[in-house]
Amino acid sequence: MEFSIKTSVAEKQHHHCVVVGVYEGRELSDAAQAIDALSDGYVSKVLKHGDLEGKLESTLMLHQVPGAQADRILLVGLGKKAEFKEKQYCKAVRASVKALSAISADEVLIMLAELPVGEITTRKKVSHLVETALDATYRFEAIKCKKEASEEKESKKGIKVLNIQIADVTDLAEAKSGLVDGKAIGDGVSLTKDLGNLPPNVCTPTYLAEQAQALAKTYRLTVEVLEREAMQKLGMGSFLGVAQGSEEPPKLIVLQHLKGHQDQKPVVLVGKGITFDTGGISLKPGAEMDEMKYDMCGAATVLGLFKTIAEMDLPLNVIGVIPTCENMPDGRATRPGDVLTSMSGLTIEVLNTDAEGRLILCDALTYAERFEPSAVVDIATLTGACVIALGHHATGLFSNNDSLAKELLQAGEQALDRAWHMPMWDDYQPLLDSNFADIANIGGRAAGSITAACFLSRFTKKYDWAHLDIAGTAWKSGKEKGGTGRPVPMLTEFLVSRARKSS
Repeated sequence: MEFSIKTSVAEKQHHHCVVVGVYEGRELSDAAQAIDALSDGYVSKVLKHGDLEGKLESTLMLHQVPGAQADRILLVGLGKKAEFKEKQYCKAVRASVKALSAISADEVLIMLAELPVGEITTRKKVSHLVETALDATYRFEAIKCKKEASEEKESKKGIKVLNIQIADVTDLAEAKSGLVDGKAIGDGVSLTKDLGNLPPNVCTPTYLAEQAQALAKTYRLTVEVLEREAMQKLGMGSFLGVAQGSEEPPKLIVLQHLKGHQDQKPVVLVGKGITFDTGGISLKPGAEMDEMKYDMCGAATVLGLFKTIAEMDLPLNVIGVIPTCENMPDGRATRPGDVLTSMSGLTIEVLNTDAEGRLILCDALTYAERFEPSAVVDIATLTGACVIALGHHATGLFSNNDSLAKELLQAGEQALDRAWHMPMWDDYQPLLDSNFADIANIGGRAAGSITAACFLSRFTKKYDWAHLDIAGTAWKSGKEKGGTGRPVPMLTEFLVSRARKSS
């Protein structure tokens, strides 16, 4: 889908379809009123028949509207006018794009960015619109038969060009910036989804390393891929303990986007990259085990984010660290009761090999110290307990610094990609006590997501750190099974805010 910004008088331009909004109670938006006037009240007459009340996300397609230059007019419900804010705006955009996906509409003019949406700027409205449109039209076709995929693409209905109407020409520059932002976020989200949706026999640690190298080549980033031997020299016994049960070689991927001041301390993003998690010797139940290909969504998020900030040319120093391997039940696999020695020197008693994400993250978090970071954020599909606590709506947020946690919470609110600040009090730390090592890798069933974060906190004492548990938000199950691309929008907002403050 292509995008463009329009500032001309919309009513005089021909399009295959024009999208306008209607508030609850059949109240026409300004754009809908203009079309209604051109059509001598035709739109109002249709609404009086009760075909559309204006409820949020409802749609009604009108054909051959008198006086209108467009072939069709799509009316989309905006809900109650007093409650029309960012969330409702994005829902209306999504409903519009979904309705148009069933028809052939080469060129569409959408007039929703003209609507007042709380106090957000034109730039933010356009960014949300573009990001939402790309998300709504995402399709995973990477491994379909090429012939079938080609035929499907040729016959595919939907929008080819989406023109975004801006009422005030003085907002043109801001709107164009919003288009760049939304496209960059949408592209990063799509990459994150693609990587998560790939089958685990394709998306291996080696494949992730190749994708990082391809990103670095395209956007002139710095990349380094550490192999098993280098990790052994670094003393990453915890990470390698997880990897030793698989034939696939582990990788430690380090990406660098250094566009900030030379003396600016970087933000380090650490992404969990378990490309398939059987649970190891502590084997998972068979039901829904196929979804464990999504256990690398933290790694996918980091790669998606680097695509986004590279397209934005964000003036910030950002480093991505991705520990990636498989967790398999081979004869060489780590056993419950084994003790591993981490890069930090702390010894870890492995009580459950299915709590492996924290075992690879702890060495990556120790590795992050060398960059003298301003902050470190790890992203991981870490615990089923977080899904029980928060469901699939909010990402679990843990931090050793309240200011950093607040930054991420605010970024999530602004990006409509929310998190919830969870406790990580010292009271929970004794649950990780071990009789045989410095620390155990699990703390029992109670407060599972909290004790997992407490485990990671033992390795993050030298910097400000936050942990995002995305086990409930990184993908959907059931009929709509697939990656969500979260929390790329939240972390983009976080990094953009940091870049703004440092400029």
